[in-house]
Amino acid sequence: MAWRALGSPSCELGESPFWQAGDGRLYWVDIAGRAALRADPATGATERWPLPEEPGCMAPARTAGAASGWVLALRSGIYRARHWGGELVRIARLPYDPAHERANDGKCDPLGRFWVGTRDERPGASAGHGQAAMYCIDARSGTAQVQEMWGGAGTLNGLAWSPDQRTLYVADTPTHRIEVRGWEAAANTLGPARALRQFSPKPPGWTPGTAGYGGRPDGAAMDAGGNYWCAMYEGGRVLQLSPTGAVLREIATPFACPTMVCLGGPELRTLFVTSARHGRPAQELERTPLAGQVLALQEPVAVAGLPVNAFQEAALLPREGD
Repeated sequence: MAWRALGSPSCELGESPFWQAGDGRLYWVDIAGRAALRADPATGATERWPLPEEPGCMAPARTAGAASGWVLALRSGIYRARHWGGELVRIARLPYDPAHERANDGKCDPLGRFWVGTRDERPGASAGHGQAAMYCIDARSGTAQVQEMWGGAGTLNGLAWSPDQRTLYVADTPTHRIEVRGWEAAANTLGPARALRQFSPKPPGWTPGTAGYGGRPDGAAMDAGGNYWCAMYEGGRVLQLSPTGAVLREIATPFACPTMVCLGGPELRTLFVTSARHGRPAQELERTPLAGQVLALQEPVAVAGLPVNAFQEAALLPREGD
């Protein structure tokens, strides 16, 4: 399967890609590189916005129905920016210790609330016994209200909603598990978790570049048919899963660590994937020179994606603490 690099500079840890139809650009963040980026896939022209700390994710924002910049989840809280490269205004803090935890994967739900999963950076959390949580930030009433949706995870990833807005999908990457929960959108309540798919753990003694490990679920996207696309970190592949968890398609990537996918382009049928090079072995990076790049699949996918959801705020939000 043929991939095309966007021509953008390599990221240390690319994440959170989304397609913004209004300006025909792909947006994403570089967590370890502390930056937000956007690119025109037609030309490859890329703009990099340096940030003061690690961004976990970002999304477009709208105030009183009009486009008004972006919302970003940084290590120290939730920030709004009205202009690209402009002032960052913190509108909320998340209730964790930023010395040991940071924002990770996230996006907005169909009603305009910003969901942010976190990563517990303490060593024990790598076994899936961490204190990472999923938070929902709702600014539709004029102030940013933070609600913890659930906790007790290691690294929350793979957030997505079904097209009928009745099901939420999420992955706890260290446990190699993708879960689904029933979701009541208006009340913002969740049902009990059940497994969509459980992947095999990393074999004891496995080393990068050797066979025997298919990777673990990282960032994801939903298509209009209700199929779940996920990047398999250290597995060098992207999977398309049916609503029942069956593998519909497997696409190899030219790097070991794809991090997140999105469906974009004018018809929402171009598969984009971000990737990581941060902390990877030198021999792996020699074998996979595209690690850290954003790639686009040359062949359109059969089922289009869903438009990106924007963060909705009723009015200009006050600075947190004002």
